[in-house]
Amino acid sequence: MSISTSRYELNGKSYLCPIELSVAAFSGKWKITILCILLNGKKRYGELKKLIDGVNHKMLAEQLRELEEVGIIKREVFPVVPPKVEYELTELGEGLRSAIYLLREWGTQFEKRE
Repeated sequence: MSISTSRYELNGKSYLCPIELSVAAFSGKWKITILCILLNGKKRYGELKKLIDGVNHKMLAEQLRELEEVGIIKREVFPVVPPKVEYELTELGEGLRSAIYLLREWGTQFEKRE
């Protein structure tokens, strides 16, 4: 793999490597967990909250907002009372599916290394 002198931008930050840019887009304490859950289809906010043990409302909302801002997930609000909001992967987010599966496989092998 050759080293490029190109710069890659995301949210006003500059990265030297497209891998660094990619990791910055979905790094965060709960983002990978959110993505793994959404690989199985749409989820409402409450479902995500129940499925992610230990996440608080503020952090979940922040992580969802950041994933939405970079175009990895989309948020759909339904005009009903009480409010109904669903989250799902965008086409860009779906592009992470194979990478997440590879990372899962690598993590399994990494855990079994001894």
